[in-house]
Amino acid sequence: MSAPTQTLSMLLRGLKLPALATHHEEVARRAEAGGWPYAEYLRQLVDMEVAQRKERRIERLLKASGLPPDKTLATLKQDKMPQKVRRQLPGLCEGGFVERAENVLVFGLPGRGKTHLVAAVGHELVQRGYAVLFVPAVLLVQRLLMAKKELALERELRRLDGYDAVILDDIGYIQQDREEMEVLFTFLAERYERRSVLITSNLVFSQWDRIFKDPMTTAAAIDRVVHHAAILEMTGPSVRDEEARARAEREKSAAKREG
Repeated sequence: MSAPTQTLSMLLRGLKLPALATHHEEVARRAEAGGWPYAEYLRQLVDMEVAQRKERRIERLLKASGLPPDKTLATLKQDKMPQKVRRQLPGLCEGGFVERAENVLVFGLPGRGKTHLVAAVGHELVQRGYAVLFVPAVLLVQRLLMAKKELALERELRRLDGYDAVILDDIGYIQQDREEMEVLFTFLAERYERRSVLITSNLVFSQWDRIFKDPMTTAAAIDRVVHHAAILEMTGPSVRDEEARARAEREKSAAKREG
């Protein structure tokens, strides 16, 4: 490699253009062989840089998201979902609700696939460049309580505000403690009409007084999350139970064959 080429590569890396630094020689050879104009050569290189930056950003977003790696759209058993939810799913994956700072509320008994559904939507949002945080509601509340004790609640809320969408999984399992209720309500109020929240719950709204303790706070919390929200109901049999029965049948069949 000649000195001028080495210098060009170093300059491109110094300008934080790693794709250009890596591919400029290869693309130059293709351009020369194809008789490309200078503008086409430059466009090809810039396209590579943009694509690589997008890929790196998605990798960073995915790493920071906390999303379960196995709960994606590809592994979601859509045939087990209610028809109405299946119709809503493509629109949610596009992310328009995030742009409008709307919420998504998913209700259903345990085992109906609520967590997998919101995680799959979260993965699709990350692929579209949105910053997403997936966190069990109990752990988020503990984090907020710790920040409050350290007089850093405002700073923690600002940090969470950096996420376009926060997925709160299993809000119904939060303990019936007034301090927990207060920090959770503060979090929801801070994001109201500004950032999106996706919530899964096995408790219907009439049971949310178990979370927020008193009727006024419960009504205020529901009002904030419902005002601009898509509500999905995951009905039908338990997906986990069906999977457990199918697994037991496979093991039984395997045991018979071995016997």
